[in-house]
Amino acid sequence: MDRLAAMAVFRRVVELGSFAGAARDLNLSNAATSKHVAALEAHLGAQLLHRTTRRLALTETGQAVYERCVRVLDDVGDLEAAVGQMEAQPRGRLRVNAPMSFGLSDLGPVLPRFLDRYPEITVDLVMNDRVVDLVEEGFDVGVRIRSELGDTSMIGRRIGGVLPVVCASPDYLARRGTPQVPEDLMHHDCLQYSLSATGDEWIFRNDSGEERRVRPKGRLTANNGDVLRSSAVGGLGIWRTPDFLAELDVAAGRLVPIDLGGFRLAGHSIYVIYPPGRHLSPKVRAFVDFLVETVGARCRSRGAP
Repeated sequence: MDRLAAMAVFRRVVELGSFAGAARDLNLSNAATSKHVAALEAHLGAQLLHRTTRRLALTETGQAVYERCVRVLDDVGDLEAAVGQMEAQPRGRLRVNAPMSFGLSDLGPVLPRFLDRYPEITVDLVMNDRVVDLVEEGFDVGVRIRSELGDTSMIGRRIGGVLPVVCASPDYLARRGTPQVPEDLMHHDCLQYSLSATGDEWIFRNDSGEERRVRPKGRLTANNGDVLRSSAVGGLGIWRTPDFLAELDVAAGRLVPIDLGGFRLAGHSIYVIYPPGRHLSPKVRAFVDFLVETVGARCRSRGAP
């Protein structure tokens, strides 16, 4: 027996004073209406209504049950309305995980706009460069930069692209010369990102599809892009980096992009990912759409698709 349904039918029978009236109001058959009330009486083990050919009357127990049913059904209605309102309006705490450097360069500048647009959302942003299990660590969404989504246990939406840049400071190039082709990197000090998907191998391709693979050497390996950025600006070596980390230094002349004879590193995509579920909460949907709008525009401004 569906107890709430039986209680709702019983309530309408009492309020309309007849089974037939309740049946019409609820779009049920007379038999179904009677069955609901009978099932409620059987479940409670008490007679709720005195039935005569002319009218219905509540028993003493029926009156008490009716009053309690009204309160319960109204409370359920209030609960459903409250949940519906929460589901319609983005609100609540949103836990976000993102790579450190990307969080500083691209997420940080746009978050004030997001929070201004959705004043009932609070954001808990955790930035690190290690692989994080969103479900295990309680995150609502994560930002990932990779060649393909990979983790099929997550739902992902592409929000923009990243173009890798090979660059160095003017001082370094003046001292050591400018490499002309990928193989020349073997004679230079190169800065390595220890969490790179390709390890210490740099893979280049030209427009004809020709591939060159090199394993440059250097004196510094780090798991953080900002450390490598400051080292590159300081003249320590040649740096392979995502465009969003180098753009300000390139624009200011602190770093110079290097053309390696038309050979380029493969680009990557930026994904926002979240655990699968039947219903996507409004706060997550709002954040995903916002990143597509804002971060996607920043990527296009850098020339990334």
